[in-house]
Amino acid sequence: MSLKNDKFPSSAAFDEINNALNASEADRKVALKQGNAVFAFTLKNAAGETESWHIDLKNKGAVFKGVGEKPTVTLSLSDSDFGSLVAGKANAQRLFMSGKLKIKGDVMKATKLDPILKKAQTKAKL
Repeated sequence: MSLKNDKFPSSAAFDEINNALNASEADRKVALKQGNAVFAFTLKNAAGETESWHIDLKNKGAVFKGVGEKPTVTLSLSDSDFGSLVAGKANAQRLFMSGKLKIKGDVMKATKLDPILKKAQTKAKL
């Protein structure tokens, strides 16, 4: 089941993150240990529509559609900014400081996402 939504081009990265998490049991366990949280993403596309996904690094070590149940941290940003972030062309801290990335919940947990996004960076063709 693909997590990609054609209205949100950068959403293909969620498939890559999911594939990276499921590549091996060892990788998944490392990610669970590093993250230990549920990360929700709400993306807004150029048409003003929003869609959500979440990365469960607390229990399952997988990516799902929707915000999930009680996310530890929710990150809201544009589809294009998310694409740049996953591609390594944007810096999360700069996006946050400029108001392009909004974070609700445990801000410190959001910093734990970097190694997970880097795994998708090498595979995502955005």
